[in-house]
Amino acid sequence: MTIHSYEGDLPDGLDLGPVVAVDTETLGLSLVRDALCVVQLSSGDGNAHIVRLNRPAYDCPNLKALLADPKVEKLFHFARFDVAMCKHYLGIEVGPIFCTKIASKLVRTYTDRHGLKDLVKELVGVELNKQQQSSDWGAAQLSDAQLAYAASDVLYLHAAKTRLVEMLKREGRHEIAQACFEFLPVRADLDLMGWSESDIFSHA
Repeated sequence: MTIHSYEGDLPDGLDLGPVVAVDTETLGLSLVRDALCVVQLSSGDGNAHIVRLNRPAYDCPNLKALLADPKVEKLFHFARFDVAMCKHYLGIEVGPIFCTKIASKLVRTYTDRHGLKDLVKELVGVELNKQQQSSDWGAAQLSDAQLAYAASDVLYLHAAKTRLVEMLKREGRHEIAQACFEFLPVRADLDLMGWSESDIFSHA
């Protein structure tokens, strides 16, 4: 595994292929309070590319172009949060999207454990170290431990997706999963507009 770390933006000419695993690191879990600090990516080749963003300018044209490229599928775990963060801070509409958390909930109905750690352990056979999950991602320099943690969040998503697609097709739920993925930008908009906790589809 090689971790490539960048300041501000991805380098010119970097080609990560047609499916790119993506994750974000933020100062917290509030879309309106906590800043987007880091975006990490992987093409599924065992290497990770980590961008420490230039706040508050967020001047990262190469990263923005990749995340918004309609010809490149973006692979997330819990895309709802990451897509909203990217829209709020980078001003882009991320897509197309595949979310391993949604796929997991649609087919791994035999468990209530849909976090990345449990998903990767079962489907890929890798035990993730989550010790750096709560750390200062706004620091001027990321530690080696932070870089390794950020990389681990994207390195195994391609393998997990392969297994999940097999399960979705087996259970006849691939089309409904795709419809959910396509709805995610709208779900992110609702979160940003203040409807994160309210289910507007419910009767009450």
